[in-house]
Order: sequence, then C-alpha cells, then structure tokens
Amino acid sequence: MTTTTPFRSPPAVISARTPDGAPPADPSPRSAARIAGVGYVALFALAMFANFVVRLGLVAADDPAATMANLVEQEQLFRFGNAAFGIVFLIDVTVAWALYLLWRPAGAARALHAAWFRLIYTVFMGVGIVFLHLALQLATGATFADRLDPAEREAWTMLALELFNHTWLIGLAAFGVHLVLTGRLLRTSGAGSRLIGMVLMVAGGAYLFDTAANTLLPSYRDHEDVFLAIVAVPSIAAELAFTWWLLRRGFGTEAAR
Repeated sequence: MTTTTPFRSPPAVISARTPDGAPPADPSPRSAARIAGVGYVALFALAMFANFVVRLGLVAADDPAATMANLVEQEQLFRFGNAAFGIVFLIDVTVAWALYLLWRPAGAARALHAAWFRLIYTVFMGVGIVFLHLALQLATGATFADRLDPAEREAWTMLALELFNHTWLIGLAAFGVHLVLTGRLLRTSGAGSRLIGMVLMVAGGAYLFDTAANTLLPSYRDHEDVFLAIVAVPSIAAELAFTWWLLRRGFGTEAAR
C-alpha cells in the first residue's frame, strides 16, 4: 500500500509593507550622505585611538620582549583597542551600504562595484582583529599559551601581530580600489567636488602603491617612514575632505538638490 504526501503550498514570500501596502522606501541620498558622514567621523575617532594610541603605542616592532611586556601590563588598554577595531569593522559595513545608496542614482552597477571593494576590505580587517586577540592570548599566557616558555611566547606574539599587519595590508589594497572608484563617482556624478574626487583617487593609488611596495621590495622596512608619509598625507586629506562633503550634503541647506 502506498501513501501520498499531501501537497503543501510554498510559504508566502515575506515582504515588509507600509500601512498603505507599499514597500518601505530606501533612505534618500541625503539621508545616506548623513549616515556615511556620521559614520566617517566615528571611524576617524575610533581608528586613531585603536591604531595610533593602542597598537603603535604598545607594539615595539624590533623588541618582542618589550612588546609582550607592554601587552601584559596594559592588557585592558589593548582590549579597548581591539574593541575599537571591532566597532570600526561594524561601522564600515554600514558606511559601505550608505555610500552605495548615495551613488546609486549615478549608476547602480558602479555604486555596487565601489561598495563591494569596501566590504572586501572590511572582511580582511575582521580577520586581522582575530590575530590581535590571538596576540593577547599568547602574551598573557592564557589557555594553551601557558605551555610555551617566555621566548616562544614572545616569538608567537610577534608573529600574530605581523599576521594582523599583513592581513590589514591586503585589505587596504581593496580599500585603495574603493577610494579610486569613489573618487571617480564623485568626479563624474555631477553631485560633488571634482577636486575632492581627484584627491580620493590619489589616496587610493597611494594605498595600492604601498601594498605593492611592501610585497615586492625586500628593503621596504628601511624606507617604511617614507611609505607611511606617502599614504598618510593624501589619505588623511582626502578622507577628511570627503567627510566634510558628506556632512555638508547630509545636513546642509543645499543637500536636497
């Protein structure tokens, strides 16, 4: 005797609707600019603290013993830095979404292209944060690390920190492409400053140049300060100017145009 399974209709598609039955509208370009601008302000503050105050303040690149001692003595500060990096990771996803909404009227495909590269960068940053947590575990001798002698823990701690650097470096190459694409959108959309767009493109090129130099030049460390300046000067100028433009467009009287 055979049995048949009664036919069940597929579940209805879940769709959010407003009271009048229409789907909710996406944020306007003005709202998207406001979200991205506020997000950029938060990114600047958190990234400056996490990278320059905490990471560069505690990590001595050529002294594993001092680095491990700093992480042990300033464990809570290092944890705050890691948390700040984690918040940056989350905010960057929202900024990528907001910039996509902002640029979509100028071309959905181009806007999505730029957003994808920022998301790729964000994923690499998230992976890098894992290595920072691992470095802290190794430095403090937590869990399995207590089986290592101090010299081994110093070496593994520095390796974890180097893995963060290289992971973030690869991510910054994707971020550089994002800046180039964003600068091009700003220049060609007719909605913003062509000068800011050009500076964004230069900053993106600097990130790409730095990643290539770090990868290809055995003597990169001998000229690290020069490469840092090549990246820092245009990127800080470009992203501060872009943040100002976003806030002006999001909150200014001409934003609705």
